[in-house]
Amino acid sequence: MRASLTGLCLLTLATRAEAAEARRRFAIPSKSYAEALIDLAVQANVSLLGASACGTGGPTALAGRHTLSDALARVLSGAPCTWRIVDAQTVRIIPIGPAPVRAEGPTAPAVAELLVTARKRPERLDSLPAGVSVVSGEQLVVSNAYDARETAGQLVGVLTTNLGPGRDKLLMRGLSDGAFTGRARSTVSTYLDDAPINYNAPDPDLRLVDVEQVETVRGPQGALYGSGALAGVYRIVTNKPDPGGYAAGGAAMAGSTTGGAPSYEGEVYANAPLADGRAAARLVAYYDDQGGYLDNVSLRLSNVDSTVRTGGRLALRLELSDSWTADLTAVGQHLNSRDTQYTTLAARDQRANQVREASVNDFAQGALTLHGELAGADLAATTSYLQHAYSSLYDATQVATQFVSGATLGVYSEAARIRRVVQDVVLTSAGSSDVSWLVGVYGSSSLERTPSALDIVATGGAIPFATAVSQGRLTRVYDEERRDQLQELAAYGETTWRFAPGWTFAAGARAFRSHLDVKANIAGAPPTLPRAIDETSSSSGVSPKLSLQYEFMDEALIYGLYSEGFRPGGVNTTNFVGIKPARTTFEPDRLQNFELGAKGRFLDQRLVVRAAAFYDVWSNIQSDQYRPAPTGLAYTANVGDAHIRGLEAEAAYDWGFGLSVQANALYSAPKFTSVNPDFANTLGSGLPGAPRWSGGLLARYDHALPRDLTLRLLARASYVGPARLTFDPTLSARTDPVIDSELLAELVRRRVSGGVFISNPTDASGNTFAYGNPFTFGQVRQVTPQRPRTFGVRVAAAF
Repeated sequence: MRASLTGLCLLTLATRAEAAEARRRFAIPSKSYAEALIDLAVQANVSLLGASACGTGGPTALAGRHTLSDALARVLSGAPCTWRIVDAQTVRIIPIGPAPVRAEGPTAPAVAELLVTARKRPERLDSLPAGVSVVSGEQLVVSNAYDARETAGQLVGVLTTNLGPGRDKLLMRGLSDGAFTGRARSTVSTYLDDAPINYNAPDPDLRLVDVEQVETVRGPQGALYGSGALAGVYRIVTNKPDPGGYAAGGAAMAGSTTGGAPSYEGEVYANAPLADGRAAARLVAYYDDQGGYLDNVSLRLSNVDSTVRTGGRLALRLELSDSWTADLTAVGQHLNSRDTQYTTLAARDQRANQVREASVNDFAQGALTLHGELAGADLAATTSYLQHAYSSLYDATQVATQFVSGATLGVYSEAARIRRVVQDVVLTSAGSSDVSWLVGVYGSSSLERTPSALDIVATGGAIPFATAVSQGRLTRVYDEERRDQLQELAAYGETTWRFAPGWTFAAGARAFRSHLDVKANIAGAPPTLPRAIDETSSSSGVSPKLSLQYEFMDEALIYGLYSEGFRPGGVNTTNFVGIKPARTTFEPDRLQNFELGAKGRFLDQRLVVRAAAFYDVWSNIQSDQYRPAPTGLAYTANVGDAHIRGLEAEAAYDWGFGLSVQANALYSAPKFTSVNPDFANTLGSGLPGAPRWSGGLLARYDHALPRDLTLRLLARASYVGPARLTFDPTLSARTDPVIDSELLAELVRRRVSGGVFISNPTDASGNTFAYGNPFTFGQVRQVTPQRPRTFGVRVAAAF
């Protein structure tokens, strides 16, 4: 597939003789320069950088067929800014003379954030009939949000579990299939630019460095993204190489946690044009050492839960012709957590394990994306190759006595090594017309190896794990070698029709097929049942989508949406003894979403409001579970059916004198309508790991000082309500209502800044995740406390 696509693209390039820009049809009504530029970018299918450089002046308008250069010249005639075509897919807006005063509109989202591509083409954020949110790269930096967990409070309806760095899963809209990660595919599909980076693995927890923005589309996105987008899409958009000039920057942070070890962070980026402006390269590198704050009294070790994260990204953009570009990206990250972050004793910061439960998460991805113009359409073809390897250790002493009476130590290890190739080709209509369309084909092939083992010390008294390894006293009593081969194919499309003034109807669908082949070999000492497993699972179907929207003259919008999501079934193999036939496989699940929403800008563009009400029908819910302690091994089951009613809202207001506030909230109320009797007789209320209420608040104040200085103050807080951690109503494992907060203050002078911050200023210690070890879960109270109060300093510079 990869070779044929590359050949097609090269053939198209070779036969494209015309060097002049293609003419497109534009229809931009009278509006400000910045707003008109957003419309122009959407209709030309290009990325736009720096639209706010034009300020709030205008009005301007454009109609008819024009080249991109001519359209830009006409729209910006008389404007306090000019333009530069960086390449065939990117336009940069540059101020003429002094930069204009900050717009009298909302600070968040800013004008530049109105253009999003989470639905596989550039679109205006406030014209989409869906729940879409954006956090800009600038806001990520000033709010100290450097990974998915730290962005959650700024994106309505987004939550994460808190097992630890590189071990968490993303949730949206309270659509949780459980707090654990196993064989079931993730409910949220995570993308790095145009390439997927997760399947059923935990989130790789990439550090958000040199990022343009983070976009989320909530609700099932099966029509465009397929399986894994059951609850939504989380997309990281990186800054692309710029052939227009050199640039560089960096930042450093040091922090001190109450009762814990210090933390350090550092990051740099550099951009360089190549080949006389026909190409450019961009390099990112970072180091992140988060000091631990928990003590293991059994091993007499302090601050055991430290995590080191190192990584980088290299991007190369090539301008192949006036209308074709190629983006090559290589990303790598190594994340090493020296221990888990839960406690088992009454003290807030202590536990008594015999094993350091370390984990490693290594992620690497290479991607090639071709963008170009065909007759009346734009083509984007992305090929990516991913390697993801992660492993964890658990103290399994509780289960060791099942194999040898009097065993003094048990260590369970599990790992996964994933290799995945993905090809996605999308063709979109060009220009502005009453009918627009998108068609695509998708294919992926993956190989996943997941070895797991239980080693015990049978006799000789209690000794540390490291000593047992060095003395060769470990005996393997359970060993599983499993291999999964997965093939997926899909064809999808969407058509949009503006059939009357203000009215737009859209319909889309995805036809898909997947095939999974599982082979496993299990060996060990009694009671382990040695066996060989060879199973297959196939899924196919169609996932539709329909929407109807009405846009008022002031661009306020109301919409109705129906969409679906799905996940394929799979196979269970892991258990000391055999698995009963009813649980050997688990079936596909399906989510149907009915949604009504509204969004708009009011009070002279100072107030932005977006809200939606949704009703979801989730059938045959898949969930990753652990067998009751002391067995503690994972399996996946279909637990039943549920209906979920919910409301979400976000708003932002700018007072115009430097103060802005944004807030978001989610209410989600699930109700089970049927229970799989093979899984349980009854289910508790609510979905595991999903609170009924959650939300976030961010306030920012910028004040000009003498000598070209700016004082910036920022406060952010997020609230996550209490939630059970399992479907079992008899277990008491629950998270606490938790408020996570941070205060920041910094001085900025042009492109240099320095400041201080304090996170968890009240030194709260709520239980954020009532789980850490499957072999004692339900027997020993497990608590994951908030990170204690942390003070820090941060400096940054850009050139």
